[in-house]
Amino acid sequence: MRRVRPGTTVSHGGRGSRAAGEERALTSVAAGDLYRGGEARDLPRLWHVTLSVSGEPAPVAEVRRALEQLAHDHPFLLTSRYAGDHAEIRYWEEARDLHDAAAVALRLWGEHRRTAGLPPWEIVGLEVIDRATYRSRVASGHGPVPATPVGVHPFP
Repeated sequence: MRRVRPGTTVSHGGRGSRAAGEERALTSVAAGDLYRGGEARDLPRLWHVTLSVSGEPAPVAEVRRALEQLAHDHPFLLTSRYAGDHAEIRYWEEARDLHDAAAVALRLWGEHRRTAGLPPWEIVGLEVIDRATYRSRVASGHGPVPATPVGVHPFP
């Protein structure tokens, strides 16, 4: 089953099926769905996302509370680290390709700013890597800094 995020459409054609300037639809896969044909590139994959945000200083207690609310609303978040003027969120995203995973990540902060009470900070960094790259980096000691235990934590 293919699901489409609100406000988008599904393209059933090949590579050239979108009109100039038309955005590609984001898709998601429901738990338990089985792959029923199609091209291998349409299979969902896991992507490790690190989203960095920063802006004007905010009370640290409010930043923590907002990140905890975001984690409560979206339990897919692995870990968040924060200070009064910046934060980093790490999580796994299931998406068809890097483009879809990055698009979802770039909307995360803005879409949940009001509901979670997040500071009005801007996204200043985004890294999206596939699971094999993540594992390779961690195994070689060159990967992302080992994540703080799951949850919301201040930067050291």
